[in-house]
Amino acid sequence: MNNRISINGRNGVFGAYIARPEAASAPAVVVLQEVFGVNADIRKHCGELAKLGYIAVAPDLFWRQEPNVDLNVTSEADWQHGLRLYQAYDRDAGAADVKDTVCAVAKLRECTGKVAVLGYCLGALMVYLTAVRYGVDAAVAYHGGDTEKYLSEVDGLHAPLLMHLAEEDEFISKPAQTAIKRALANKPNATVYSYAGQRHAFSRNNGAHYNAAAAALANGRTHEFLGQQLR
Repeated sequence: MNNRISINGRNGVFGAYIARPEAASAPAVVVLQEVFGVNADIRKHCGELAKLGYIAVAPDLFWRQEPNVDLNVTSEADWQHGLRLYQAYDRDAGAADVKDTVCAVAKLRECTGKVAVLGYCLGALMVYLTAVRYGVDAAVAYHGGDTEKYLSEVDGLHAPLLMHLAEEDEFISKPAQTAIKRALANKPNATVYSYAGQRHAFSRNNGAHYNAAAAALANGRTHEFLGQQLR
């Protein structure tokens, strides 16, 4: 079965990876990458979501800079490559790309029309930006770096949001985490979980800071949340 689709966005056509469930009709989850592109880990997350009965689609966020990025998280050269792409990434254009992906996925023949957005690191920031600027059915953010820089936009959040933060995240300072929690505290549809002792990307399957117990807890909460919001 073809695992690639094209998204006709407002600023051009870009690719996306798709994993399909067995069900003929299902809700969807748009999965947003880290700095490593739509790599093996992101594709694995898509496969896991498909097994849970969701259409999972991971768009190529770096398509303007370098299409089809697929980097190895254990390679220092790949890490530096991804970091350069991250630093040059246009977040405003990216949020529009995510919304275009959501709209395209909602129109897929096999989609029920319900679509959540779920992301990691860079992808988690893009989840937040897409939710506050355009709206989505549901949003899940795992350790979104730089989210604190956009908290002035929090009033635009109307979608249910689930956010996971690692208390010892080396890329999201404790003051930043406090600011995020404070900004979301008055949003009845937002839930923030903190994971004591965990560092950045604790849920990445093959990451340096992977913690099986914390990842299982976070993922279990995510799966329950998606079930509540999309089914």
